[in-house]
Order: sequence, then structure tokens, then C-alpha cells
Amino acid sequence: MADQAVDSVGRAGAARRQFFGRQRELKSLRADIERAGLNTLSGRKAPRARVLLIAGRPGSGRSALAGELAFRLAGNYPDGVLRARLTEPGGRRVPMESAARELLDSLGIASPPGADEDELTEMVREALAERRMLLLLDDAGDAEQVDPLLPDNPDCLAVAVSQGPLTGIPDVRPCTLGGMDAKSAIELLSTFTGSVRITVDPQAAESVAEECGGLPAALVLVGGWLAARPRASVADVAKRLRGLPVEEEQPSGTRPLARAFRLVYESLPQSAARILRLLALAPGGFADAHTASALAGSSVSAAQSTLDDFAALGLLHSVGVPPDETGAGQYMVPGWLLPMLRALMETEDRPTEVQVARARMLERTVRQLQSCRAITEPDGSPARKKLAGLPSALRFPSAPAAAAWLSLRLPALLASARVAVEDGGLDTLARRLVAALVRALAAHRGTEAAAPELYGLHQLVLGVAERRGLHREAAAALLNLADLDAQTGRTEAALARYRAALDAGRAANDPYATGRAMESVGGAYQELGDWQRAADWYGRALAQRQARGEQADEARLYGRLGTAHTYAGRYGDALRSWRAAVAGYRRVGDLPSQARALSEAARVQEYAGRPEESLHTCKQAVDWARQAGDARLQAALQLRLADTLDRLGDPAAARLHRSAAERLLGTEGSTCEIRSTSAKD
Repeated sequence: MADQAVDSVGRAGAARRQFFGRQRELKSLRADIERAGLNTLSGRKAPRARVLLIAGRPGSGRSALAGELAFRLAGNYPDGVLRARLTEPGGRRVPMESAARELLDSLGIASPPGADEDELTEMVREALAERRMLLLLDDAGDAEQVDPLLPDNPDCLAVAVSQGPLTGIPDVRPCTLGGMDAKSAIELLSTFTGSVRITVDPQAAESVAEECGGLPAALVLVGGWLAARPRASVADVAKRLRGLPVEEEQPSGTRPLARAFRLVYESLPQSAARILRLLALAPGGFADAHTASALAGSSVSAAQSTLDDFAALGLLHSVGVPPDETGAGQYMVPGWLLPMLRALMETEDRPTEVQVARARMLERTVRQLQSCRAITEPDGSPARKKLAGLPSALRFPSAPAAAAWLSLRLPALLASARVAVEDGGLDTLARRLVAALVRALAAHRGTEAAAPELYGLHQLVLGVAERRGLHREAAAALLNLADLDAQTGRTEAALARYRAALDAGRAANDPYATGRAMESVGGAYQELGDWQRAADWYGRALAQRQARGEQADEARLYGRLGTAHTYAGRYGDALRSWRAAVAGYRRVGDLPSQARALSEAARVQEYAGRPEESLHTCKQAVDWARQAGDARLQAALQLRLADTLDRLGDPAAARLHRSAAERLLGTEGSTCEIRSTSAKD
């Protein structure tokens, strides 16, 4: 449940979502939509979406009011409601690029990995410029978080939720929330107590509403406490609330919620109170049975039961997603609660115990991710054998179940990785966690689909590696990041990272990283059209491979060198490089690659004005492809051979080779596809 929008959780509660009070605020907000703005008054059409602001302290029901408003207005916005949270429950501001990616994902728009916030927010605005949508931005810290996401489209509406004003965004009048009116507060309370306890002592119910300051979160806590005690009267809880001490240093607006929390917290068994305190460590505020079990060192079933009790008491919010394969749900620690839990943890738990609990949680997460990846491996593989030895609570029944778990838990898993790295005291666990998450994402989504998440994870690895002076890990992270930069067209950024990876590889005395970086620097220069530098760096990488006797890599680098020389128009150097590549592939017995290298040599000969030699070399390539048994390659080479014969004035022979290619491929459509591929080559 959340604020005054309540999913009933009482022992005998109803099963429908309810909303209480705030009718005056809803009417005011709806009227504000129709209000003429400054641009309209001056005779100009509003250039941007109207912004409504709902302001209030955490626990005041601000998010629930925004959700109710969006629900009531949804019919006016046929393209839907788009939501993003701009601050995590723990108070950490969500990076703008993360918020923008979340919005783009909701719109079904792929976001390029590594793109900066300006590029991503521009993509959001462009997408919304063509839609009629309601944009709900929850828990905004200030105008700087809201303004970049506002579409230049007056047909859209933005509803922002914040603790205070959004100074800097023009023409915004805040709807400021205080406590609920007494009637609505008592209605909310009665969903937990039932009508009888309210009816027999209405004055006590009014007193409770007053002691709670009309704050929905406080009323829910008190209601949960009463629901767990059917014999307790409303007067009893009113008396208890009045008897709780007031902390003078606490702001007056937060005292009712603090006292309601104290009432519930002091009623918990010692073991449950400890679990609740440790939930302050839950990454991003996400909590499930495995997280609670690892933090407390208890069984998963016992932890699930405790979390369910917390939710019934109003201490946790259900995330509203289907339970996982074990039947366990996922909860969120409300933002107003986390500061209180941290304060309690600092005073009641020793730092070493807290660190051990955090380590247990991260270790559990690593094992879950390893299990998630292992289920994708074939039966009988070492990974599946290792999986069989894990406790049943950590195993997944199938790959689809593991994929669903990964998708559901991904926000919490990414938060776990970030928190582990920021902690600084658990770097070994942090590196294992990030590596396990990278492998699980790659196994279930593929590296291309998971690229945005992988980019952020590689950045985390780089941060740990640089902090610890781990040059080998830094080189690997830089190479991964540079590859993602290169794939998305940021070649200059990729080049800078490849050079940094080369430095790190040399510092680590890692020949693989060094050679890979030199070759990639050459590839970046080639992409930039600097053929001379590309050939120079390919030559350096080639010399290293030759010194180490790595014949397959040596042959491949001769090919890359030949490509660079070809683009530069140095056909003599290119031909020598391709012939060296052919010889290298022959030595290692790679017949398909040998055929491809011969075909490239034939292309260079044709560019150099030696068509007869090109024809002879191309025939050799076809013969080697036939010996390799690669029908698709043979067909592609025969099509190239046919094109060469056409240019030499022998159309009859060209038709024979095209027919042979069609027979190899089986269908005319496949021939066209191969012709297209051959042309690109």
C-alpha cells in the first residue's frame, strides 16, 4: 500500500484498491489544467506541456494523489501514462540518464548504450512531441530533474511530485498537501479496524486522526497495529500515541509519522525488529525474501513470513508485480521509513554486524545470479552440475523462470551492484557480483539487447579497478566500454578508451589486453578514415602476435592490414598482406578463412587493373570454399566470380556460375541475399 491509496492488507480487508479524501485537491488540480497560462494570456500558444505540481512531505500521500489524478485523467491521453521515479527511497537522486532510459524503455524505444543525458532526454522529448501522453514524475528533487524531460508539446501533461516548489519552471502553482480531513482519515483507519471499533468510540477515532496529523502513512501504521490486535480499542491506541515521547529536535511536521512508527516498531519481536532495521541495507529500497533472509541469517520461508507481516503493518509497500516461482513477492521500503531505519541501525547494531549482513546479502545475490546463468547451459555441462548442488531455494526450475526473475529483480540487482561498489569495503564481492550480473544478462538477453545495462556495469568495474590499482581488470573494463562506444558510433570516445586500455594492459603486463587494444586502436582509426594510422596500429599488433607465435591471430591481422591498405589505395601493400593472410590460414588449416582471404586478394587485383589475375585468384577461392564444404561461402564467391566474368566480357560463363550459386543455396531469395552480402563485402 502507498499513502492514502490503500491496497487493503488488514486481516479481513477487502481486495480492491481504495482512495480516500483529497477531493478538494483533485478538483483544484483539474481546474489548473484548464487555467490559462502566461503564454495564452499574452496571445501565444503554450510551447510546452502544462506542469502540475503536487508538493508535500514523504508520507503525506503525494504520490498516491498523483496516481489517482493520473488514473482519472488517463482517458484524456490516448497514448497512455508514462511514469518515472526521480529519487530512490533512500534519498539518492536517480541519474538523469537512468530516468530517461526508463521512460524510453516504457515507450518501446531502444536507447543507445553510453549515451549521455542530453542525448537521452532529447530522445524522450522527441518521442513525446508526437504523442498525447500524461507524464508522471515522482519524487522530483528540484526543477533540474524535471525540466529536461518536459516535452515541447502542449497536448501532453506533466504531473510532478516533490517535497517543495520547482523554482525555475515557469507557470507552476503547487498543490501543497497537509493532513487529510478528519472524515477521510477515519474512513482510512476503518479499513483496518472495521466499522464497529470506530462506531463505539468516534471521539477516540478523531483523536487518533489528530495524533497522526492526518498523514496517510501514519494512519496506515496505526491501522496495521490495530488490525493485528483485534481486542485493542481505538482509545487504547490514542492513549499510547499521546504517551510516546516527543523528540524536540525533530521538525513538527514529521513528529506524527515518527510516533506512529515508534508505536509499531516497539511492538515487534526482537528478531523482527532486527530484520526491519537491516532492511535499510536493501539496495534501492527493494526487499524480497532472499534479501531479508541473507541480511538476517534466517530461512527464506521465515523471512517471507516476516516481510508479509511488515506489509500488513504498513511498513512495506507491495511492488505490485507477480510473485516469483517460489511464490515470494517483492516489496519496497517507503522513502519516509529509510532514514528512521538507518538511525536505528546506527544506534542498535554494531558496524561489524552490519558489514557482515551486507556481505551475506551480496553473496546470496551472486549465487542467485550464478544459478540464473547456469540454467541456460546444456544438461550435463559443468555449470548445470554445479547448479544441482545448490540449495533448492537458489535453483530455478527452467530458463524462462530464471529470465522472468532477472527481469523482475533487475532494478534491485543494478542497485546492489552500485551499492557494493560505493561501499568500498567489499570490493572482491562487488567484482564478483558485477561479473555474475554481466554473465546472466548476456545469457538471457544477449549482449546487444543488454548493452545499456552492461555499459553501466563495466563502468562500475572500472571504478573498482582504478580504486584498487587492478590494471588487468581496468584494461578489460575499458575494452568492453570502448567496444560499446564503437558499436554505437562514438568512435572518438572508443579510441580514447582503447588507448587507455593499452596503457592499463601494459601496466599489467597483459599481452592479450595489449594486443587487443592495439588492434582496436587500428580499427577505430580505420572507422575514422585515417588509413595510415590504422595500418600502423595493425602492424604493431601483428608484430606482437608474431613474437608470441599466435598464428591464427597473425593471419587475421594480415587481413585487417590488407583492408587498411586497400582503402588507402596502396594495392601492392594490400595484395602482399592478403597473400600473407592466405598463407597464415593455410598453416592453421582454416579453409573457409583461406578462401575469403583469396577472394579479397582477387578484389585488390581487380582494383589494381589486373582482371585476368583477379579471375584466376577468385577461382582458387571458389575451389577452397568447395573443399571447406561451406556452401554459402562458395555461392557468394561464385557470384563474385560471375560479376568478374561479366566485366571481362564472358556472360555465358557468368550465367553458369550464377546458376551454380542458386543451386547451392536452393532458393532465388537466398541468392539475392548472398549477392547483397557479397556487395557489402
